[in-house]
Amino acid sequence: MLKVVKKDGFSYSFDPNRCKECGGRCCIGESGHIWVTPSEIKMISKVLALKEEEFINRYLVKIRYRYSLKELSFADGFRCIFFDTTSCACTIYSVRPQQCRTFPFWNYFKNRIEEVKKECPGILV
Repeated sequence: MLKVVKKDGFSYSFDPNRCKECGGRCCIGESGHIWVTPSEIKMISKVLALKEEEFINRYLVKIRYRYSLKELSFADGFRCIFFDTTSCACTIYSVRPQQCRTFPFWNYFKNRIEEVKKECPGILV
């Protein structure tokens, strides 16, 4: 059983044991960007046993000077290309981008607690 996570500056905490309850709402929904850094591209490529160029061409979209993971149409919205809808889990969890690792502790949610609570059943106030 994982411990409840707290982060300085946030008025809520997060219980990762509740992740299975929502079906991956943090990985599906409205379209957005799932940014990846050059070092994350290297790590993910290695885990997938792909050359970086092949990984970039297959799984990323370039937006100006940055890369984002591709999204696929799903239900009434979108899902991350690495979200498995059968298991409701990330297929690259061990090397998922920092943006994913830090959810739900994003500055955007600091003053939007009701919004993050709707998205994530693991939020404890």
